[in-house]
Amino acid sequence: MFGKKSQPPIKSLIAQGSRVEGHLKFTEGLRVDGEVIGDIRALTEESSMLVISEAATVVGEIHADHVIVNGTVRGPVHARELLELQPKARIEGDVSYRALEMHQGAVIAGQLKPLQVGEEKPLLKLAANNH
Repeated sequence: MFGKKSQPPIKSLIAQGSRVEGHLKFTEGLRVDGEVIGDIRALTEESSMLVISEAATVVGEIHADHVIVNGTVRGPVHARELLELQPKARIEGDVSYRALEMHQGAVIAGQLKPLQVGEEKPLLKLAANNH
């Protein structure tokens, strides 16, 4: 759906019963089954995937290319490519995305903000304006 890029592998897991307090940065793929109190941010050099499972809770801001939510997020969610909301997703905060897939039962208490091509990547936007 987003070109020829394959999905990055999930290499990190925050297991159910675990609680992380503080900001978290990751590369490639991260799955959260536990609780994170703090921001979760993918490093932008590579494509990234973040999965928030049904059992998970995140209190903080989320930034990644492909975000899949089936748990609870209290804070804004920024998906640079695809935001996928599974049936048990609960988001309390604004969401921004390039593409949105929302299943029946998912709930967002916040604003929906679709990204335009070129947003989140100001260097590409500036280069395009110079021609």
